[in-house]
Amino acid sequence: MAILDRFSDIISANVNAIIDRMENPEKMIDQYLRDMMDDLAEVKKNTASVMAEETRAKRLVDENEAEVKKYEGYAKKALEAGNDADARVFLSKKQELEDTGTGLANAYAKAHENASKMRKMHDKLASDINKLRNRRSMIKAQMSVADTQEKLNKVDTSLGKSKGAMSNFERMEEKASRRLDEANAMAELNKEPKDSAQKLEEKYAAETGSAAVEEELERMKQDMGLSKSKETHDKN
Repeated sequence: MAILDRFSDIISANVNAIIDRMENPEKMIDQYLRDMMDDLAEVKKNTASVMAEETRAKRLVDENEAEVKKYEGYAKKALEAGNDADARVFLSKKQELEDTGTGLANAYAKAHENASKMRKMHDKLASDINKLRNRRSMIKAQMSVADTQEKLNKVDTSLGKSKGAMSNFERMEEKASRRLDEANAMAELNKEPKDSAQKLEEKYAAETGSAAVEEELERMKQDMGLSKSKETHDKN
């Protein structure tokens, strides 16, 4: 039968192996399931047709066997009545029916074989569809978990980048502080060192300046008549 040739791959198909080869099971599994449902509808229709043919063939076989038995019974009655000629007629008809019955039996055997194959195909396809539905639920649940994990991974990556940015900032801050310390140290080193003579020179220069102020102050007092040394001189 053409239908058996067309759907012969259904018997040998391994739905689990097919799913494993899918590049995107979550999306492809729905399309594959729709295709299988279409196949199941056609297989179911043809299975019903083949099973009906089997039933018809069996009925014809049964009817033929009944006819054979009927004419066999008539032949016996004719012989019991002593009518050999009538018995020959009934036996001739019986043999004719038996010849027809051979063809009917062969047709029934083939119809039965086809019906068995179709029923097996139907049951296999229905089982695969059920298995596929169960796998679809599992795969979609796994994909949902995978999506969540990917989001968490992105968050972790973002946090890692943030920590890295803070670490870089801290390193830059430390580097700037170190450069400032180095610059201050360099400025200190760039100052010209003073020897002992220079230090004493500054000391005496300060003292000289102080003496000049005192002399100026005393001279001013003398001019104003406030100098004690002048009063002492006048008394003498």
